[in-house]
Order: sequence, then C-alpha cells, then structure tokens
Amino acid sequence: MEADAINGMAHFLEHMVFKGTERLPEGEFERQVEARGGVTNAVTSQDYTCFYVTVAPQDFAAIAPLQIDLTLNARLDAESFERERLVVLEEIRRSDDNVRRRLFQHAMTLGYAHLPYRRPILGPAEVIQSLAPEQMYNHHQSWYHPENLTAVVVGNLPVEQMIGTVAQECATPARPPSSALDQALDPPYTSITRQTVVDPKLTQARLVLLWQVPGIQHLSQTYGLDVLAKILGGGRNSRLVKSLREEKQWVERISVSNLTQVWQGLFWISVQLSTQNLERVEAEIINHVQQLHNEEVPTSELERRQRQMINQHLFRTESPSSRASLYGYHHAISHNLEAGLLYPQAIQQLTPANLQQSAQTYLSATAYRVLTLLPKPS
Repeated sequence: MEADAINGMAHFLEHMVFKGTERLPEGEFERQVEARGGVTNAVTSQDYTCFYVTVAPQDFAAIAPLQIDLTLNARLDAESFERERLVVLEEIRRSDDNVRRRLFQHAMTLGYAHLPYRRPILGPAEVIQSLAPEQMYNHHQSWYHPENLTAVVVGNLPVEQMIGTVAQECATPARPPSSALDQALDPPYTSITRQTVVDPKLTQARLVLLWQVPGIQHLSQTYGLDVLAKILGGGRNSRLVKSLREEKQWVERISVSNLTQVWQGLFWISVQLSTQNLERVEAEIINHVQQLHNEEVPTSELERRQRQMINQHLFRTESPSSRASLYGYHHAISHNLEAGLLYPQAIQQLTPANLQQSAQTYLSATAYRVLTLLPKPS
C-alpha cells in the first residue's frame, strides 16, 4: 500500500532488491542464474510485486535460497539507491514517450475516482526525486517478510524437497502479516462522463469507453464479463471488430478487455481511429452494448467463444513458469487457488442468460466514461 507521498516506491524497491544483500554481492544472483542457463526478472503491478526465476530442477536447491535472501534481506544502501533512482526516472521518461502507456494512465485516472489504481505504478518523477533511502527501508521492513510472501514452486522435484527448501529460508521469528487498508469502493457511475486530452505526439485519435465492474472480491461476477469482452472484441469475427473495422472501416484498431483488480475492475473498449469518426463509432459501440441488453447471445456464438477462451487458458498454462504465475496470483491476490484452477469450468458453465444479465447489470448504455485523445490540430 502506497500513500501519495511515496507513489512509485513499490516499483523502485523492486529495482533495489536486485542490488544484493550482506552475503550476496550485487550482480552475483544474476550471475549464478545465468551460469545455469536460467532466467530471472520481476514485475510490479497495481496489486502485487512478483520476483521470479526459472532454472533446471537440479539447480533449485542452489538458487531458491539466493532468491529468498535477495527478497527478504535487501541491503538498500544509499549509493545504490541514488544510482537506481536515475534508472527509474529514465524508465518514467520512456513510459511518458509511449502512447499506449499514456493512454492507459489517462484512462485509469478517469476510470477510478479514489482507488489507488488511478495512480501510476512507476510514480510521478517529482515523487521519485523526493524519496529518501530511509523511506524505502521502512517500506521494505513493513512489507517484505515471510508472513507477506507467497512462494510458488513448480517443477519435477519431490514436493517435500521443494517445500523444505523454501521453508528453511523463511524460518524467521513470526510477525503479524501486513495488510492493505480497507478500501471504500468508488461510487457507481450514474451518467456519461467525458474527458478530452490533446496529445501532440499522436497522428490518429484514440477513444476509450470505460465501465465500472466487479473486482476479484466478487470473482464469480467477472466471468460473464470476460466472455462478453471476447464476443465484442476477440478477433476478426468478434462483433465490434467485424462491424467497425472489417465492414464499415471506421477504425484502425479496436480492442476490448475486462480488467479485474482486487477491489474494483474496469470493462474497457479502446479504439484507434480518425477524428471525424469519433461520434459515430461511440454510437455504434453503444448500439452493440444495448443489443447485449435486449437479446441473448446465440448459443453457437457463446460456445465458440467458450472453446476459444478455454483453449487459450490451457495454452497459457502449459509451461511451469506460467503455471507458477497462475497459482501465485490466485493464492496471493484472490485468496482462492481453486478458482484459478477451475476457470475453464466456470467459463464453460455460463449460459446466454448469464451473459445478458452481466451486460444489463454492468454495461450501462447511459452511465460510462469516455476518454478521447486527440492529435494536435494542424
């Protein structure tokens, strides 16, 4: 949990963890992983930070203790802090130069009124400039201890060996786990709210429509929205792509996704198009949304999308690393590992009536948010 005053700390700390510990010099962990043909990296999202490593089974016992030491006992010295601050500031500058990231941040700020998802993961440059090593040390001490850690191991080794290796490294005096503060959800959308931004670096306009939808705390209510996202924007034969790009040729690109966060999610339709098409494209999208209210999705269309989603899920979980990500996410974030394992069954059980109910409940034709990014007028 970050306050506004330290927005970006979690991502900055992700960088600093790799600067070594008292017994592990900077760069030694990466050297040992690479010497064994492995890979390691980390990622920070709005809901979690994940450190991961992939090595051969016979190297697990040597590498896992180093990974845990690096995470729990980061040295966080002032000299490395100042060097890495420059790296993070450069990452922020690169992000600001990326149109997709600019679009994403504008949309998150518009979509969420109060929840912390509206803040940039990397943090504002001025905040990163102001952070002190002591603040990072306190943040690390508050959150980086075994009670807050979810360790996931997938591999061809005896289960007892994998658990024992991790448990031995995490055997520190028990302390209460830190927990995020209870968050009041954003108030529901009650009308159409619009925001227009002029982006001089654009050559074509961008249009984003956002609906407020359930988060992981109401996971069962997200499945129908996942399927509706595929029906509207899941490939050339999806409704919006076929209508707006293939037939009418009003848009360059269109994508639809159901973004599920812990507290609250966003159903997201994003379009790249010419400025003169903005009004009629939005109207056509809302017509399709209204159609989902008025008519059940044909069974044949639903079954086709169910097969697509189930196969994609199975393909994404073929590798040990992707299965580890799935298990870790659902255990640590949704606190429901079974839900991750049974996702295909949940999708398969949905009916046309379920999808119609999801559309009527969450995809209002009269209460949503609209972000328009315009090129600079010539």
